[in-house]
Order: sequence, then C-alpha cells, then structure tokens
Amino acid sequence: MSSPDIAGILDNSKELDRLRKEQEEVLIEINKMHKKLQATPGVVEKPGDNSLSKLKILYTHAKELSESEVSISNILLSQLDALLPAGPPGQLRRRLEGNEQKRKRMKSDSDISRLSPNVRNQLEACFSLKGEQVAAKVTPNDADKDEWFVVKVMHFDKETREFEVLDEEPGDDEEGGGQRKYKLPMSNILPFPKRNDPSSAPDYPPGTHVLAVYPGTTALYKATVANRKRKTDDYSLEFDDDEEDGSLPQRMVPFHNVVTLPEGHRQ
Repeated sequence: MSSPDIAGILDNSKELDRLRKEQEEVLIEINKMHKKLQATPGVVEKPGDNSLSKLKILYTHAKELSESEVSISNILLSQLDALLPAGPPGQLRRRLEGNEQKRKRMKSDSDISRLSPNVRNQLEACFSLKGEQVAAKVTPNDADKDEWFVVKVMHFDKETREFEVLDEEPGDDEEGGGQRKYKLPMSNILPFPKRNDPSSAPDYPPGTHVLAVYPGTTALYKATVANRKRKTDDYSLEFDDDEEDGSLPQRMVPFHNVVTLPEGHRQ
C-alpha cells in the first residue's frame, strides 16, 4: 500500500467532508427562504422581488453538491477496492455500497428532522398520499399550456421531494398506448378533497375560478363556480372554452374533483 494511494484517499475524504458541510450551509439558507415565504407569501408578487429566483439557485446548488458527493464517494470506493485484498467477488463492494445507502438514508432523515415544523408536516402529508388520486401538472414549466390530469401516487421520495405518479388512463396510439408514469416535483401536485368528507373541500363562492375535472374525462380545466348544491355538496361550474350555442353550459362536478386554481395557470 503506497503513500500516494493513501494520500489520494485522504484528499478525497477531506473533499467529501467539505461537500457535506457546504450542503448543510445551503440547507440552512433554504430553510430561511422557506420561513420567509411562509411568513409573507405575498412578497413574491411585489415588483422586483427575487425570492423565488434565489430559492431556485439554492436548490440547484444543493443538487450539484449532492451529485458531487456521489461522484467522490464512487471514487473513494474504487480506491479502496484497489487497495483491499481480494475476496469473494463483489462481496466487499456490496457491503460498502450497502453502508453508503444506509448512511444516505440516515442523512436524509436527519435533514428532514432539522426542517421547520411546517415544512416537515408538508413532507409527511406528501408521503401519506401514496395510493391516492391527485391532480398533477404533467407539462414542464416552460410549456405554452398547462396540462393537468388525475393520476395515482405510487411513491414520494422525501430526499428528492419528487412524486412518482401513474396516469391510469391509457394513452392514445401516438403515445404508444398504455398507462404513463411521471416523476413530478411537489409544486406539480394538488391533493383532492376527501371523497367521503365534504367539509374537507373549500367552500368556493360563486364567481371563483377553480381547477376541476371535466365530466367524463380525467383531465382538469379552469372553470368558474356558478353555485354549490347544498344537498350533494357538488358544484355547478362553467368551464372556459366550453361554449355551446353562444353560452357556457353549467356542468355538475363532484366536490372532490374540484381544487383551487394554481397561480399563473395557463390554458
């Protein structure tokens, strides 16, 4: 075992330690931004405010640091494999990789525990949506139009804060048919009110713009509330671009298929 080999391992270990410390610093800054936005959500609407841009930069930096950590860890594994005596093929590496995965899970749980109670509760709420149907925006943020569909939550990753969802409605022939899977950020998911609990649905007054499932489909579109039927708690809605004979027909939509219209929705 040569000194240069040991020196390389020590150098990479120091770099790994530096990356982790920088990740913690970035996480603290992200938490500060979260608290600011939670305390004054309207600040993003003020001219000249760059809170969301700063938050995006912080998340991008956090992602780059995480990717660098994985890269350095893989280099260290290769260096150790080269120095350790030969054993059963793959046994040592599997053990080391298993320990690394366990460490990452522990780090993820530790990071979550350091979050503010509101953010931690939000993550737990997202995790509890597994198996539920939700509204999901499946188009990228720079698309000309937003497309929202009813999908089923298959998994929520607390570390990447992404949902894995399944569009259970078969696609058309051009899309290859069959069901489609998506990985989406938290901002692209809206939970529906509980089907058996009308009190879980917001009471939208007439004239309110909402996002609702168009009857007979699994697609959601912008609509205006005409009224709410107290007997069934369902909504009578007028969907945009749904004109018939010069007027917009009122269509009944179950309360559990209606959600708040996202800010900046494009249709």
